[in-house]
Amino acid sequence: MKLCVACLGLLVLSACKLGPDYVTPELDMPDAWQRTVEDELDDDAAPLARWWESLDDSVLTELIERGATQNLDLRVAFARIERARALYGIAAGQRVPDVDGAGFAIRARSSESTTPFLPPGLGRTNDIYNTGINGSWEVDLWGRVSRSIEASDAQLGASIENYRDVLVVLLAQIGFTYVEVRELQARIAFLDRNIESQRDTLQLTRDRYETDIAPELDLRQAELNLANTESQMPVLRQLLAQAVHRLGVLVGEHPGALVTLLEEPSPIPSGAGAPRTGLPADLVRRRPDVRRAERRLAAATAEVGIATAALYPEFRLNGSLGYEATSDLLDSANVAWSFGPAFNWNLFDGGRVRGRIRVEEAEVEEALASYEGAVLAALEDVENALTFYLEERIRRDALTRSVEAAERSVQLVRELYRSGLTDFQNVLDTERFLFQQQDQLAASEGQVVQNLINLYRALGGGWQPEPEAEPDQSEVTR
Repeated sequence: MKLCVACLGLLVLSACKLGPDYVTPELDMPDAWQRTVEDELDDDAAPLARWWESLDDSVLTELIERGATQNLDLRVAFARIERARALYGIAAGQRVPDVDGAGFAIRARSSESTTPFLPPGLGRTNDIYNTGINGSWEVDLWGRVSRSIEASDAQLGASIENYRDVLVVLLAQIGFTYVEVRELQARIAFLDRNIESQRDTLQLTRDRYETDIAPELDLRQAELNLANTESQMPVLRQLLAQAVHRLGVLVGEHPGALVTLLEEPSPIPSGAGAPRTGLPADLVRRRPDVRRAERRLAAATAEVGIATAALYPEFRLNGSLGYEATSDLLDSANVAWSFGPAFNWNLFDGGRVRGRIRVEEAEVEEALASYEGAVLAALEDVENALTFYLEERIRRDALTRSVEAAERSVQLVRELYRSGLTDFQNVLDTERFLFQQQDQLAASEGQVVQNLINLYRALGGGWQPEPEAEPDQSEVTR
């Protein structure tokens, strides 16, 4: 009866937890962004979770979907979730008793020196049989098991957020690289037009030189200008091939897999408008890297409780039930059993346990600083993305006006040169300037869309915050 009371008392006390209880830190967040573009947003624009739909490009959508199911970095992140889930199962398994089945059958002879007198019915040589089950259950008196489960659950959450962060970055990289491909194709198209225009200019100077209207210097300068422009083509083609190959790897295929799909030039995607940026406080919920840092802080906090529990005795309930016999093993008279509590208490360890507690507390401080740093980095990321997007649009608009003026200037200076009213240097200068401005315009048009994609990424676009859902590689948004 006393034994039962003692065991019942241990069970009642097992609800205690040592160490700090985790509370999500309160953060000082700004009330609004420094810059905003929300007044230009189309209310029908795609949500952050599927931002690529706002670019209205079927090829990009196809690549996004392929990358979200085939990318190798995502597979690595998914495997880490499976590992964390298995570790959580190991920790949760400590809640229930550990039961083992065991048995043996041996033939043994006792020594005449050490056992001169034998029990009645036993010979010097005997067959001994034993079988049964042994059980042991740790009474979670100080919350070590509960804290272990808590830490494992937080680590599992961090692994899920890591998967989501990899997904957000991957989808942005696919979009960024796809826009780069279309941008380079646009730059190559501008270059082709300039090469054809400069060939016409070369023919014009050659005709004038052959009729002694223009000096040889004009002819040689026209040849130099054309050759210099033609030399830019291999560079752009190299960059284009590199971007296509990179895109193939990003979607989880070999580098040349997308060459046929992307060989036909297509316009640079144009966004329907910037996303709703929301409030800065929304980043804590949306950004997977911030959520991952918060889960790591929760895990570190639980580890303090695990370390603290080592200061106190560990109580276990042990029991066994089986048969022991030299013959007729399963006879009811050979039943043997035992049951009762046990404890183990490390009374002196040279300060190792308290040292571990201090280590875990330092880990909490580090995790807290990392979490706060992740939030600040996310705020900076969005502020920069907003600024870059807005400023690049202004630059693109200025370049558009510049190209229009340069195209008209080339037309006028050629007419003047053909009429002998200006020298050839003006023709060279305007043609070079036109090529430079057109190239910069194409690059800026691509940069505007890339900056828009970067803004989507900075806001955590590419997944849907649903904490109860588990990541599935067959799904694009999480």
